Amino acid sequence: MEATFFQNNIALIVAAAASGGILLWQLLRRPRHEIGTMVAVQLINYKDGLVLDVREGSEYASGHIPNSKHIPADKLEERLSELEKFKDRPIVMIHRSGVNTTGKAGSILRSHGFAHVHDLAGGIDVWRQANLPIVKK
Repeated sequence: MEATFFQNNIALIVAAAASGGILLWQLLRRPRHEIGTMVAVQLINYKDGLVLDVREGSEYASGHIPNSKHIPADKLEERLSELEKFKDRPIVMIHRSGVNTTGKAGSILRSHGFAHVHDLAGGIDVWRQANLPIVKK
């Protein structure tokens, strides 16, 4: 009887297995430290997370997340002492869309004992598209 069920429903079984495989592939494909805007906002508002913007100075000046700390990615290692007090807090790293400079910067932070480092998937452009606050200076 069981064999008949499988034979009669083979198309449904194959479709279910394929869709499950696609979902699993997308989950595994995404870098494990990347987060979306909703999670970022929760970390910032409820977990006292630090927003660390690692873009260049002109990019930061053109618009950044309120209360973010700006340290360009290429200066991060020499300015680590500025971040010591945030070692046990979540850090949400912001980069320019299309140029993920947070990967290397995140590795630097993790190698120096920062346990909760996250990259905003899509960078500052995703933040803007979500109509979340931006300040210019």
